[in-house]
Amino acid sequence: MESSFPFGVILAVLASLIIAANALVAVAVLLSIHKNVGVNLCFTLNLAVADTLLGVAISGIVTDQLSSPAQPTQKNLCSLRMAFVTSSAAASVLTVMLIAFDRYLAIKQPLRYFQIMNGLVAGACLAGLWLVSYLIGFLPLGIPLFQQTTYQGPCSFFAVFHPRFVLTLSCIGFFPALLLFVFFYCDMLKIASAHSQQIRKMEHAGATAGAYQPPRTPSDFKAVLTVAVLIGSFTLSWTPFLITGIVQVACQECHLYIVLERYLWLLGVCNSLLNPLIYAYWHKEVRQQLYQMALGVKKGLASLLLLLLGRDGGPEVSTESSGHIATISHPQLDD
Repeated sequence: MESSFPFGVILAVLASLIIAANALVAVAVLLSIHKNVGVNLCFTLNLAVADTLLGVAISGIVTDQLSSPAQPTQKNLCSLRMAFVTSSAAASVLTVMLIAFDRYLAIKQPLRYFQIMNGLVAGACLAGLWLVSYLIGFLPLGIPLFQQTTYQGPCSFFAVFHPRFVLTLSCIGFFPALLLFVFFYCDMLKIASAHSQQIRKMEHAGATAGAYQPPRTPSDFKAVLTVAVLIGSFTLSWTPFLITGIVQVACQECHLYIVLERYLWLLGVCNSLLNPLIYAYWHKEVRQQLYQMALGVKKGLASLLLLLLGRDGGPEVSTESSGHIATISHPQLDD
């Protein structure tokens, strides 16, 4: 595949957005963990770190797309780059699976959840996750069957990795993971529906007896909806790339590499941009922390502006009016 300046620009913009969005969410999650340590926040932080690393990894490919084709990247260096890209993408996908399992466990075993998913177990899960991710990413470097016999720059996924590698990932990793996602979702939906029926029965009994009715908590259905959004984002992003890669293995004369690398691979990478947007919207702690960070930036900019106006001899502004920042109460941020 020849280098393409427009594709390089799109890749550069996408990499910048992925790094900026996930770094912002990572800072917000870190501040939230400092206030309230939670296993689910640690998993969310790991997802933001994995997606940030993916943005950094694909930024190295930008130079090949924007540079002259007369000086392509060496095959060994390109293989290392694509191995890091694959490892980061695998870490992102595995973290999404871990988050879905964590939400499933919280609904399935609510009384034993904190005993099962403690800090030691969470740390072991994250360590094993990164180990498996790097094993997946660097697997083609040790198996000649997954490598291309010839290399022609610029550096890209299928310039060094054979579609057989995609076929193996699809059969061993992606489709089993997708089935596991669907199982989690269906079982969580069944449990949430059962809880909802129990709550309605209790409310009906309380209304008959004239007792006080506590407000209903939609936490179960929120978890189900979050897993549904994760499944949809995960499936729509990576399924076209993997299925087309399988077709390329079955049909050697089809030559689908341009479609795979210019469009479908890019669609899969966009999943790392959707993840921070999903968690910034669905996770209340992250949403509140981002709001507080925005208030801090707004207050700092206002102070800087007042300082500049004071140096220029502008009109004086009272301390009370300068320190006033319109805020929104936390209950308005709740679901």
